[in-house]
Amino acid sequence: MPKLGLDYSTKWGRSPGVRAVRNLIQGTFLVPYTRYLSTLEVRGLEKIQGDGPFIFTANHTSNMDTPLVIAALPGAIRRRLVVAAAMDNFFMDSGRAFRTVLVFNAIPIDRHKVNRRSAQIAFDLVEENWNLLIYPEGGRSPDGELHEFKGGAAYLAERSMKPVIPVYIHESGWLQGPKYAKAAKFASAPDRHRHHVIVTFGDAMHVEEGENIRRFNNRIVDAVEQLGREVSGDATYGVKHAEGL
Repeated sequence: MPKLGLDYSTKWGRSPGVRAVRNLIQGTFLVPYTRYLSTLEVRGLEKIQGDGPFIFTANHTSNMDTPLVIAALPGAIRRRLVVAAAMDNFFMDSGRAFRTVLVFNAIPIDRHKVNRRSAQIAFDLVEENWNLLIYPEGGRSPDGELHEFKGGAAYLAERSMKPVIPVYIHESGWLQGPKYAKAAKFASAPDRHRHHVIVTFGDAMHVEEGENIRRFNNRIVDAVEQLGREVSGDATYGVKHAEGL
């Protein structure tokens, strides 16, 4: 019986054989189906320059967000992508944990508190030239708006000196919302197919000399907010708007 939660071993998911199976699953099913289901539009791929690795930080509305980002990324980056997934959602059942690692190359993250072990696992993988997709809000938005970012991504970028790529995912909540979203306005809406979703990548960001993690984290939030305003046309989009400040 495999251990679950943070103790669930994901190393097997990065073995050559499993990687070959994952590439086949993603290339022949996940990516084509996601692009069909969402009429996906991708913007800003030219912002992803160099060999990486990259730390992708995205807003999070739906469990479809990860397939959407995977479908949006170039194959070379996608094939070396690790996804930070909520331990309490995806790694408490052995069957679900197995599928999550097999299909998405996920690692368990404690989203409720700082955990040195999960942070170390993520850091080690970035140091091994794996790209990382992380949702700094800590989970799907409960109301569809943007919420404060936790500092894990900023910490990893500061420690590893790797670039952060801000990502904004537009209207994924409406894509089969009753099945994949958490916010009531999506979960109670009709089950939409072929909904138009936009995934936008922003300019690479680096920790500046003398900059602390909190300030860098705030800059990451600002970058995602700015992408959201540009794509949605909503000048009020952002954390302050979400919290009514």
